[in-house]
Amino acid sequence: MKKVIHKADTRGFANHGWLKSNHTFSFANYQNSERMNFGKLRVLNDDIVQPKRGFGTHPHKNMEIISIPISGALSHKDSMDNKRSIEVGEVQVMSAGTGLTHSEFNDSKKEEVNFLQLWIIPEKENVIPYYHQKRFEEEDRKNKFQTLVSPKNKQIEGSLSINQQAYISIVDLDEEFEIEYKLMNEAYFFLIQGKINLADTILSNRDAIGISETEKVSIKAVKKSKLLVIDVPVF
Repeated sequence: MKKVIHKADTRGFANHGWLKSNHTFSFANYQNSERMNFGKLRVLNDDIVQPKRGFGTHPHKNMEIISIPISGALSHKDSMDNKRSIEVGEVQVMSAGTGLTHSEFNDSKKEEVNFLQLWIIPEKENVIPYYHQKRFEEEDRKNKFQTLVSPKNKQIEGSLSINQQAYISIVDLDEEFEIEYKLMNEAYFFLIQGKINLADTILSNRDAIGISETEKVSIKAVKKSKLLVIDVPVF
């Protein structure tokens, strides 16, 4: 088994006033040659957007973009005529393909928005762009893995699809609960909150670990925890 450990306080950080962003991998002004990606996972940003602020219209091309709200709600508008609010419990997928533009905005007058945004390098470039959004039931991830995203040509029922052989799952673990994860490719485990023992490594809030060269990994919750798993192919 091979492990790559990324503690929360080693991430890149940018404070733009209206936006506070932690970058797991090189992004914008944070450039680290040792933190470019994990397999096909290129970006994992942990963003906090202030009330009545947001990202203006900007382009994307040939990237699979997944947004997961942690708190608050984020309004979305794009060039495919989608205009939606993304709330806690929902996941948004955009396959940028040949190109699209979109904006993201916190409409609240008082509450911050915290969301994770992942960029996954696509299996095939220049596909027709598409957008999907779905609410996932909380009870379906209690002490078991809930698949949020899966490959378009091997889509798991109930999940959203992307243009890559990647799987994204989430699990809410009760204290002392033990579970095993079977890898499809390489897996990057990002602890949203809590404390766990994963492959004999203790992780706390926002810590992460990449696992490869094994078929499965054991996980035990030291306390109540929420864990995101990003299972991606290598290059």
